[in-house]
Amino acid sequence: MLDTANYTPRLKTVYADSIRSALKEEFNYKNDMMIPKLEKIVLNMGIGETTRDTKKIKSAEADLTAIAGQKVLITKAKKSIAGFRVREDMPLGVKVTLRGDKMYEFLDRLITIAMPRIRDFRGISGKSFDGRGNYAMGLKEHIVFPEIEYDKVDEIWGMDIVMVTTAETDAEAKALLKHFNMPFNS
Repeated sequence: MLDTANYTPRLKTVYADSIRSALKEEFNYKNDMMIPKLEKIVLNMGIGETTRDTKKIKSAEADLTAIAGQKVLITKAKKSIAGFRVREDMPLGVKVTLRGDKMYEFLDRLITIAMPRIRDFRGISGKSFDGRGNYAMGLKEHIVFPEIEYDKVDEIWGMDIVMVTTAETDAEAKALLKHFNMPFNS
């Protein structure tokens, strides 16, 4: 049994022990508060098939809850769009925001377990930064996570992962994620 009272995630410890000092030296920060850190990770699954089958949103909700380790929010349509057969308040996807220990645990599982399971994986793009130090990536299959039992999956969905950092520039954010062993290909 894991003692959760005295437990700190591995990547949180690595950040505190070595990454902070490496970034401070690399970018010559005068103040410890200037050192970039991971603020939150947002996971999103857009389920477009819900216009035909509304039961699929429950399956996606269960899968993302298992991956994230916390309750997810069902996203709903803001207005009706007849061309897409979407009505107002129709469920269209699920999302969750991870912070603190759960965020570090998810990042650890993403880098060490899920990414190596991706078929034909050659690293992730180093160009998906938004100009303000945030990184966005997508996965084509959510089944790369160990929490998902492949035999019980009725449909494979993609998911968006957005990592929000306190970095001012993309270079600082990329350096932070590289120190977390994010496998950039460029």
